[in-house]
Amino acid sequence: MDLANGMHDLTRFGLSDTIACSATLRRLGKDKTNMEEVAHAIVDYLYQNLVDTATGEKCCTLVRFFKTHPYQKLPEELRQFVRAKLTGEPCTPMMKCLTLLATVGERPAWNHRQLSQNYKAIPLPNQAIAAKSPMFSQLIAQFGLQFDTVIEPDPELFMQLEQKNYNVFYVGEAVGSPYIPAQRDFVIPFGIKSVLGFGGLLPSSCDLFAIILFSKHHIPRETANLFKPLALSAKLSLLPFVGETIFHPPTVSSVLPT
Repeated sequence: MDLANGMHDLTRFGLSDTIACSATLRRLGKDKTNMEEVAHAIVDYLYQNLVDTATGEKCCTLVRFFKTHPYQKLPEELRQFVRAKLTGEPCTPMMKCLTLLATVGERPAWNHRQLSQNYKAIPLPNQAIAAKSPMFSQLIAQFGLQFDTVIEPDPELFMQLEQKNYNVFYVGEAVGSPYIPAQRDFVIPFGIKSVLGFGGLLPSSCDLFAIILFSKHHIPRETANLFKPLALSAKLSLLPFVGETIFHPPTVSSVLPT
């Protein structure tokens, strides 16, 4: 149900909500100077506007935006993080890293990507190591992609795949799911019921983007499917920055302890 104040009831999400959200997401790239700003605008919009009208509460505990990014193009602090994560494997220049570009949530530390302790940048040197990240593995599978497409993309094949629409990543029951990590520290104590992700492939850069919502309410499969069109709308806002400025330039005030 699309509400007059621009909010959307995730417990009764319908086609009108898909249309309204899509229109908003397409506009979020306006007046931005880099992809990180767009990503933050996307997650903030979803976090603030997906609500339970019965209680007035936000439906999501946490919303995050990830993008694969080559190691050599990461900021130095993220390259250091990747090197610390990756032991016994070389950090090749074009190695893909699943990079947290934006985050917003209930806890203060969830509102700054620099404060993430485990997910700032996940190195993906090969399929065997990538498969050790269960949520990422399942996301790739449910999107209908192959690991090689994401980790070592063939530019010619990627151009064809980039035009496709992809399925959503959906875990209806988060508690006990092998695909959702941190059960004791996050899923159970914060009452996460369902996890929903949508995204796609970006042209030129051969990168994947994914927006993941951790919901305190159960999301039916029918509702999850209504998020498929939102991927294209988000992509349209991101396109001006593909191959251009990705990260927000660091400032003294934005350099946070890790």
